[in-house]
Amino acid sequence: MTMIKICGLREMEEIEAVNRLEPDFVGFVFAPSSARYISPQKAEELRKKLRPGIRSVGVFRDSTPEEIEYVTELCHVDLVQLHGREGDDIIRRIQKKFRVIRGLAIERESDIRLAEKSPADYILLDHGAGGTGESFDWSLLQSCRRPFFLAGGLGPDNVAQAIRETGAAAVDASSLLETAGRKDPRKMEAFVREARTCRRKD
Repeated sequence: MTMIKICGLREMEEIEAVNRLEPDFVGFVFAPSSARYISPQKAEELRKKLRPGIRSVGVFRDSTPEEIEYVTELCHVDLVQLHGREGDDIIRRIQKKFRVIRGLAIERESDIRLAEKSPADYILLDHGAGGTGESFDWSLLQSCRRPFFLAGGLGPDNVAQAIRETGAAAVDASSLLETAGRKDPRKMEAFVREARTCRRKD
């Protein structure tokens, strides 16, 4: 069954929504350059309110291992997602404490081959640096020999198609679940419903 991740949570109302919907993962973005940045202190407040069974993911971009360790000491996430230029040495260092999701931009088939070689526990295949609301050419994924999270331009209108066409192990959405820059509970509900309807058919 395809797992579901909703990323970029920042408000208690969003936590209340995901507690009703029960996705498999939620993401807190700790990259200061992101419009969805949340402080580790605020993220910890929200994480404590999550329903048991929903795993929290700390999302970082080009942070040092020391920065990641500092943030994860303040916010006790379940997994770490690296979405920048972090090397395999950093991944292995973080893996001493956390399972790691490696986010990678996909533009051509050679990017798929690179993703397959990552030592990370999971790979997440995205458009560009992530959070753009744009998708990439899903046909490139036909040759992927490793289970993957699919991100980039996913929303209620296309998530079922994405699951059918790519066979993704997990789907990850953020910007297309927002209205005026905030997560929209109706869009979140529609996204989860469509993803689950598709996986029941499979």
